[in-house]
Amino acid sequence: MAIDQADFLRTLAEKSGSGQLRGDYASADRHYVVAQNWADYTPAQHALWRKLYQRQAKLLPGRACDVFIESLRELDAADGIPRFERTSELLYKATRWRLMAVPGLVPDQTFFEHLANRRFPVTVWLREPHEFDYIVEPDVFHDFFGHVPLLFNPVFADHLQEYGKGGLKALPLDGLQYLARLYWYTVEFGLIQSPQGLRVYGAGILSSGGEIEYCLTSPKPNRIALDIERVMRTRYKIDAYQETYFVIRDFQQLFNDTAPDFAPIYAKLKTLSTLSADCLLPGERNLGPD
Repeated sequence: MAIDQADFLRTLAEKSGSGQLRGDYASADRHYVVAQNWADYTPAQHALWRKLYQRQAKLLPGRACDVFIESLRELDAADGIPRFERTSELLYKATRWRLMAVPGLVPDQTFFEHLANRRFPVTVWLREPHEFDYIVEPDVFHDFFGHVPLLFNPVFADHLQEYGKGGLKALPLDGLQYLARLYWYTVEFGLIQSPQGLRVYGAGILSSGGEIEYCLTSPKPNRIALDIERVMRTRYKIDAYQETYFVIRDFQQLFNDTAPDFAPIYAKLKTLSTLSADCLLPGERNLGPD
């Protein structure tokens, strides 16, 4: 996940009192890749996965975008924690992506390198039962259920690779905070238009029990048409429902709008003030429910 890690660790420290990441990093290689060790998952963990999956699957119709629902069905992952190797084989045939098992959050450089080479990092550990409704760090359910289905869409898959390449360029340009906001408001918490109305494609929403309804029907948050500079100026909420969601017309728009060189945008944004998460600028149309 591409987020401002300083912000993340500060929030984690407040939640846990330790500020330490979960996951066993001792066995990770230089790319932070580990063995999934699928046989080590317990019956209780598989049961918890099924419970999480069943809850979210019931919430998808009428809320998630069609391509996500269709791809998730093809994954056949309802019965237990999936084997990454099997999914990688299917994914490679579809869009030439592979899954990489990782112990948890990885450094920004490593994350971008994986994406730039069409490798998606998936956390191996699963949340505890008391974390069923809320978890601070992304676990295997968030990463797999929320992210993997859209990697079967060729346009979205190509966009994510280009995002990884852009991340590697952003690091020496001091552009990470801006690129992190883009990832947050699109890949994690993005909405998309459809003939039937707004639908969800962001993984952070799709793996959430409450925000998947809130983001579409609550009158509280802003829902604004995607504008790259606007997104990059806007702060986000790590430990609460979002106060603003950005809406794309389709995945081709996301690919096209993020294709230009961001270096001039980073330079411009450094001269502008940061916008609060709940900000609605003059002239912006709120696409929320009537």
